[in-house]
Amino acid sequence: MLVERFEGPEKLLVQALLSGIHGVHRALEVFRKQQRANSGTSLDHFIQGFCKDEVTCAPGPEKGPLFTKPLVCLFPRLFQQNLLEFVYHLHHVLPQSTLRHLLDCIKQDCPPNSWVSSLVTQLERQLGIDQEKPLFSAQCGQRLTKLIHQLPRSDEAGGWASCFNLPLSSAPHSGPALPGVVSQRKRKSSDIYQDLDSEETSQNKRMRGNICADEDVGTQQELSKKEDAPDALISSEPIDPPPDVPRDALPENIKVAVLQLKDLIESNSEWDQSSSDVVKVLNDCDPAQLEVVCSTINLPKIPEHILPKLCSSVLALSPDLSFSTATTFIRNLLLEKILSLSEPASRCLVTTVTSLCSRYPRPMCHALFEHVLEDRNIGNLQADLLNKLVESCLDSHYKLQTLQMTFKVQWNEAVLSIIHCLLDSKLDISEELFTQFTEQLMSQASAFTKSVKFAKMLLTVLTKYNSSITATHKHTLSNCLMLNDTFLKKSLQAALKRITHT
Repeated sequence: MLVERFEGPEKLLVQALLSGIHGVHRALEVFRKQQRANSGTSLDHFIQGFCKDEVTCAPGPEKGPLFTKPLVCLFPRLFQQNLLEFVYHLHHVLPQSTLRHLLDCIKQDCPPNSWVSSLVTQLERQLGIDQEKPLFSAQCGQRLTKLIHQLPRSDEAGGWASCFNLPLSSAPHSGPALPGVVSQRKRKSSDIYQDLDSEETSQNKRMRGNICADEDVGTQQELSKKEDAPDALISSEPIDPPPDVPRDALPENIKVAVLQLKDLIESNSEWDQSSSDVVKVLNDCDPAQLEVVCSTINLPKIPEHILPKLCSSVLALSPDLSFSTATTFIRNLLLEKILSLSEPASRCLVTTVTSLCSRYPRPMCHALFEHVLEDRNIGNLQADLLNKLVESCLDSHYKLQTLQMTFKVQWNEAVLSIIHCLLDSKLDISEELFTQFTEQLMSQASAFTKSVKFAKMLLTVLTKYNSSITATHKHTLSNCLMLNDTFLKKSLQAALKRITHT
């Protein structure tokens, strides 16, 4: 009945968020498709709908007095968790007042749920509210401390490894600490990434999430649906390349799988289910081992006609690749091929890149977009391929992330093409980011006085983003136009003159 409070596209989002442990991923997919169909899609009205008061009564066989409660508090706890994680990923396109209102409404729910409370705190930190408030309660902290004292020391035989059913060589060697320290050496706390678009479901992460979040009575089933503590959502730094690992140091099971995969690639035979199972070795490697695997099978040099078969097997893996594994795999498989393009990308390459970007957008941004943009030899062939991905695979969040990447590189005509493609999709740019962009325009303008592509990009800014242009922005853009020496200068000046700043 609660779903019926919503209509049309908003109802589809609610149904997606109600679909259990995959609710966030599905809701993001639904919203992405809605944005493609209508670039003006807004979440503000959708979120405000959850803040409306509803008449209800206390649960139980006996009818109690009626009272009002925000609609969001009437939904199941798992839905509230999914909604908060969904909002976290898209908070940059929502007014802060709307977010604050939603958080205030959720905090009215009683008794509070530990996961919901942690996610609320995480979002409040994002909004600059109470940065010192811990993500877990004092009771949870006491239980963690008690658990740590009950576990064996990490430097003794068995130690932490026995608790996680891992080889002793994989166990951490530091003393016990609070959440975030209980992790394998292969995945440092600073390298943990939560990408809900790719639904990381590594067994070791799930075990750690269950231990650190066990606060509510009878929540074991609920905890199995969540894989990481909310503070893992904060990280956005790329993973450092892992140290070299001797090939002989690979475990025997990985060595065997690598040889099978290498033979499969070199034989050009048909891939059946048993062949696809070999690709599961990717999920068995830590980052350093994966680099050795990629080198052993010479992943950068795989013939392009093999790419769709390999890609299909990777996409069929369960669980999905973790962020670090997907990033390493994509970088090794695709980066060299794309940077060395001397003719338009083949159909096999385009299909592979598009499929991987749709499933793993965040690893693709770090492994491919970032490195291609940084390459001084980037040309139109690379730009055309990246533009296809921007148009067909990336949602607004990753488009904004890609735009920010362009602030760190020297622009050329190819980079201008990518920026123009990003802007043409009508991004929902915050005032702070738009200010950074206009400053970047000003700093680069002197190198493109006769560039028609730069002039067209400026015209897109003045026409599609006129509502975002303040008096300060208008002054900066006016200085850019003074340097322009193309046939579009009069059109640019006319567009700038029509803008009434706020």
